[in-house]
Amino acid sequence: MFDIFKKAAGRSPWLYRINAGSCNGCDVELVTTALIPRYDIERLGCKYCGSPKHADIVLITGLMTTRLMPKVMKIFEEIPDPKVTVAVGVCPTSGCVYSESYATEGPVDRHIPIDFNILGCPPRPQAIIAGVADAIALWRTRI
Repeated sequence: MFDIFKKAAGRSPWLYRINAGSCNGCDVELVTTALIPRYDIERLGCKYCGSPKHADIVLITGLMTTRLMPKVMKIFEEIPDPKVTVAVGVCPTSGCVYSESYATEGPVDRHIPIDFNILGCPPRPQAIIAGVADAIALWRTRI
């Protein structure tokens, strides 16, 4: 019975996006990869989901703000294992221009383990698709 679920899950990873305090530049690019046929991310066999409890791959945008940190950590804990975490943009990895702000808790990887980084401010849709393809390959090895 477990083999049936393993085969079904291996073909259809679900993506979930967490905004940890971004300027929404990366979020706009994520929407671009989902909605515009030219960059259709669903051709990789994945879909965005609305619940963290259904997610397989987590896309995190923005640096960790003090106000959002407890909520982001709670949502991240709701995501079942095995999960792959992808930091989208420069802010989750370095904090960018906001790194020294009093309202930030630093880069996301201080609090959440990151498997892949997609760099750019904001990253291009092609880079997001390549990063998600790498995340799918890693996720398939973990299931």
